[in-house]
Amino acid sequence: MSFAVTVADADLEPDEVDPDSVLDGDPQTASLVLHADEKVERGIWEITPGTYTDVEADEIFVVLSGRATVKIEGEEAMEIGPGDVGVFDKGAETTWVVHETLRKVYQITL
Repeated sequence: MSFAVTVADADLEPDEVDPDSVLDGDPQTASLVLHADEKVERGIWEITPGTYTDVEADEIFVVLSGRATVKIEGEEAMEIGPGDVGVFDKGAETTWVVHETLRKVYQITL
């Protein structure tokens, strides 16, 4: 099934945030899965300001709005903002310091 979505206007569903993953502030996440099967998941994800830890999937993403510093265990931090494309290796341990609510589109390989 083919379709198009205006990402900036898409209604996302709030996700449950693990309180143990929050290091500062009150970051909240929301998402909308556009497609998922046994091989891949594609969607839209958003996070509000704060500091949050995560373990990443095998992912490619494009930031549409907002800004964050993503610190990756054992690697240099990434400064990401509108128009940036990023790649995470599966299992990468990250700390997201979100400066402005960030919205991205993503594809995760399962």
